[in-house]
This record gives sequence, structure tokens and C-alpha cells, in this order.
Amino acid sequence: MRDLLAAYDRLSAASRRVGRAVVTSVWGSAPRPEGAAMLANEDGLVAGSVSGGCVESATATEIAAAIERGTARLVTFGVTHEEAWAVGLACGGTIRIFVEPEIRPEIVAAARGPGGEVVATIIEGPGTGASLRVSADGGVSGGAELPHDTIRDAALAALRREASGTITLDRPEGATLVFLEVFPRQPRLVIIGATDVATALVPLAQQLGYHTVVADGRAGFLTRERFSEADELIPAWPEEAFDRIGLDETCYVCVLSHDPKFDEPAVRLVLRSPAAYIGAIGSRKTQAARRERLAAEGFTADEIARIHGPIGLDLGGRTPAETALAILAEMTRVRYGVEEQGRK
Repeated sequence: MRDLLAAYDRLSAASRRVGRAVVTSVWGSAPRPEGAAMLANEDGLVAGSVSGGCVESATATEIAAAIERGTARLVTFGVTHEEAWAVGLACGGTIRIFVEPEIRPEIVAAARGPGGEVVATIIEGPGTGASLRVSADGGVSGGAELPHDTIRDAALAALRREASGTITLDRPEGATLVFLEVFPRQPRLVIIGATDVATALVPLAQQLGYHTVVADGRAGFLTRERFSEADELIPAWPEEAFDRIGLDETCYVCVLSHDPKFDEPAVRLVLRSPAAYIGAIGSRKTQAARRERLAAEGFTADEIARIHGPIGLDLGGRTPAETALAILAEMTRVRYGVEEQGRK
């Protein structure tokens, strides 16, 4: 929904009523995951996608019908393998879509906010449309009629996975299907070293939704001409830079300077932080020597194992852009908890 906020504002300005359809479940193969959304206003203008094929047209029709009747509905689209390409499903499958006559205020608020929360909505069963919000610290608001503890646990697990999905509750009034719509905090890419790889990495990372920060104590390298698209430039050595950034679990740190004066202090500092990813440039020989030094300094094997080095998946590339692609590929695997294969 976050990527549709500008479209929501535009459609709202053009028409009084704007409805929404959101993918809640996927079986088989489908090009859009749970949480993918489409908007449509009463004039028939649409934005977003739930499948990438003819299901879009049928979904737009469902949104129009929801706006007309004023109630929400859970819709199922299923296709065979033979029909798959005609309706935008890569290999056949089934998707379920929750269609609403309006975009609820709690959804808009969560999408506009800083993230780190889940909106849990009853999409089938007694109380359809009722919802509550769960924040990353475990706080719950709204949805007095729903079992807070059960939903809180499931919502926090979904937030850690950064993946929306559904759960079924057995309630006295009947089975209830609840959609957990995840609004994660924006990940931050923290780059130490204003190198050519860094200049290639920043725009690629931004396309994947990262807030980009580049730090380097060498003013001649860290310029707006070289990093015109970066969100933040910090002219500082690693310790000061990390203090200003405030490393947390949303940070993906890439140590790219290839200069021991920067690399070694940066790696030591970030190993003591909760950063989600730590990558360090350098050859296998450089990495082995670094690991030996860290072990001698008292870092544990588990701490040292957090370092991805040589940085990036081995895609065979050599240019700065190819190296940047390899780094982002590795960061993506870590971000979504995919078990690594072929680790260097």
C-alpha cells in the first residue's frame, strides 16, 4: 500500500470514493505476493496490481461493485496451468483478494507512518472488516472484540518476516479468517567508503526501497556530484558516523572503503550492533586475516560469522555495477531469511 500513496491521493482528488483490493493468500504460482494491492475510484481509474494479468480487470470490476454496495468481500480467483498465462498467473494457481469499498483510515495511517506495525483485519467470518493495529513493541490498539494476545504473537512473527499473510481463529461465534497486513520499517543501507561500488549501489538499493546513507571521512570522495541520489551523506569516520546513524535492526551495513583505517574500526563497531546485515569488501585472504584478528581480540565465533565477506553473492561479475548487484542479491537473501547456498 505504501507504494500506492501518491496514486491514492490522486484518485481521491479525482473522485469521492476510492476502493481497494489486496491479495491475502496465494497458492501455486503468482507474480504478486500477499499484500499486493490495487486501487480504483468510482470513475473507473485504477492504480496498482494484484496479478499482472486479466485478473486485474476482474478485480477492478469487483472494486466497483464493492463501492456500489458499500460492503467488503473476499474473492477467489483460480486457474489451471493451461489458463494461467491468460490471467497473469505464471504456472497456474489460486489467489484470494479482499475487496473493500473504501480504504480504511488505519490502513492509510500505517502506510504513511514510519512502519514497524501490522494491521490485522477480519476478512471472513463474524465481524468482517473489524481490525486492530499491532506495533513492533507489542502494543495493540483497536479491535476490542478480537483476541489480542493471539493476534499480537502472529502479527509480530509476520513483522519479523516482513511478510503479510492470514491466520484462522477459532472463536465461539465461528471460525474467523484474519489478514495480517505488514508495514515494515524502511530498511537502511549504510555504506562505509565512498567508492565506485558505492556509487553503483546507492541507486540500485533505492529501487528496492532502502534509505541510503554513505559515510566517508575523505571529503574529496564524498560529494553530491558523485552521490546525487543518496538520502544522506555523512563526512565522518566510522565511529562518529555510526553514532549519528544509530545502528539498529533495520540497518544493512556495507564496508566498502578497502582501506584498513576505515574498514577495521567499522567492522569492529558494527559487530557489536544489532544490524541486520554486515558485509565487508576484500579478498578471501583479507577476510581470513580479519577473522583471525577479531578472534584474537575476543570476538566470538558467532559474532565473526555475521560478516559476509567477501561481500555479495558470487555472480561472476567484476565491474562496480556487477558487484553492487551481487551485494544487493545477498542483502535480499538475508532480509527475507532465505537459507544461503554456495556461501563464499
